[in-house]
Amino acid sequence: MSNAVDIRTLDLVSEEPVSRQERKQRTRQALLDTALDLLADRPFATLSLREVAKGAGLVPTAFYRHFASMEELGVALVEEATRTLRGMMRSARTDPDTYQGMISASVATVHQFVRANEDHFRFLTRERYGGGPLARSIAVELRMFSGDLAIDLARFAPLRAWSTEDLHMLADLIVSAMITTTVELLEARPGEDPKITATAEKRLRLILLGIPHWKTN
Repeated sequence: MSNAVDIRTLDLVSEEPVSRQERKQRTRQALLDTALDLLADRPFATLSLREVAKGAGLVPTAFYRHFASMEELGVALVEEATRTLRGMMRSARTDPDTYQGMISASVATVHQFVRANEDHFRFLTRERYGGGPLARSIAVELRMFSGDLAIDLARFAPLRAWSTEDLHMLADLIVSAMITTTVELLEARPGEDPKITATAEKRLRLILLGIPHWKTN
């Protein structure tokens, strides 16, 4: 049984009476979910406020009770996926006390989360180089991923003497490798996941092989 987290099922609907704030949150989530469904095979720039509101069962003016603009909704979609994954990745790296343990835990977490939230990651990979607020938001989130990883890497004995700059450089390489793995998973044919995750682990081991030979400044 998979432990993967589908971020669109985290807010479960209860039959119990709900507060005004809870109703507002559910309506906001309905707008996000509708937008993501509409983005399955098209860029964000082609999405209109009117069709998102209609898909969520709202009149267009009601949209502004939840988002100031379509760009703000897009940024919320970015944050919805990346911030949940960031927390899961940090948890996955908490226990392993070896590089291999960290690699295996990180690859397994990415694999499970991408498979459970493919629509989100297709959206992220498509918009990453699209320019504008969404691309900037994605870039910020990736820098935060890298920053988290640099902090976690510093607890390994061989890296404790590394400069902050070099730790961030190593973290950037690892994050870039994981982005490559994400794209490969999204483009995979049935049955290819084991090969992709095995390659992902090899890719990360190859990066980490250089650690003993690196002279930090």
